[in-house]
Amino acid sequence: MTNSKWSTVKRLHWPRWMPVDPYILLLLGTVGLAALLPARGTAADVASGASTAAIALLFFLYGVRLSTREALEGLKHWRLHVTVLAATFVVFPLLGLAARGLVPVFLTHPLYQGLLFLTLVPSTIQSSIAFTSIARGNVPAAICAGSFSSLVGIVLTPLLAAALLGNSGGGFSADSLIRIVLQLLVPFVAGQLLRRWVGPFVARHRKVLGLVDRGSILLVVYTAFSEGVVQGIWHQVSPARLGGLLVVEAALLALMLALTWYGGKVLGFGRADRIAIQFAGSKKSLASGLPMASVLFGAHASLAVLPLMLFHQMQLMVCAVIAKRRSHDPEATASPAAPVARSRTAVGTGNRSR
Repeated sequence: MTNSKWSTVKRLHWPRWMPVDPYILLLLGTVGLAALLPARGTAADVASGASTAAIALLFFLYGVRLSTREALEGLKHWRLHVTVLAATFVVFPLLGLAARGLVPVFLTHPLYQGLLFLTLVPSTIQSSIAFTSIARGNVPAAICAGSFSSLVGIVLTPLLAAALLGNSGGGFSADSLIRIVLQLLVPFVAGQLLRRWVGPFVARHRKVLGLVDRGSILLVVYTAFSEGVVQGIWHQVSPARLGGLLVVEAALLALMLALTWYGGKVLGFGRADRIAIQFAGSKKSLASGLPMASVLFGAHASLAVLPLMLFHQMQLMVCAVIAKRRSHDPEATASPAAPVARSRTAVGTGNRSR
């Protein structure tokens, strides 16, 4: 990673008070718009087609931004990356399966399906880097861990969904698998193949394309929730059920934060590595999860992504506090994190965390 990019990471500061992510407010506003003015008839067909194109564009840009060669160089720290992948795609799903016992007392079956899908989603990139940097952890490791998780998740999340959700989540079938390949894998591979030519353009227009990223996700959310409103799916959710979901997600996040922190200690990792493991291994990516849910669940995607949206905001608020406190640890001031400038990893992190 270059010195200029390290400077960008160093400028990432989190407010002292627990923040509400402005993007979450936009997402909630989009949900409200879908509730008041859902797309119907021809408008719904247009929105669905635009959403499909937006998802393909998102994963094409993901493929362009990810430098596979430089990310593979980070495999030298393979124990850390295997630990993060195990937390993301093994421990999280096991806890999601265990939550089945909370139905129907705390969760309805559709909300449980959304919670289980949440546990299958890959980790974040940018927020993992930001929190690791604030806490004075191993930033290069956080970059590689988040990148590997996103790369593996493109393939593993749909496969896990097929195995664990079956036909109950929204009709996962061979047709769903074909849609995943066409909407997610093909654009991603195309981005990788064209990275040599398209990469410089994407790097020069990162801010503008970041707005395209977020706007595309808002379109996906609007389309998914419009379909849910038209089908009357929101009558299945009560305030009490939402409260139960929040309690369950708070317990899930607390457990994963504890497991990644103390598990890293048991495995013999130093403080800087444990910070990267905790922040990369305990979070889930809204940017990756929303498009995947739209493809996997179809008309049922509105309830499927609700747990992910709530968990996303919760993880930002809690991790902001933890990162701030870790930055004041005596061990942190005595032994600063390894300089990221040594790393040659130059993974595009501008818009992949959400």
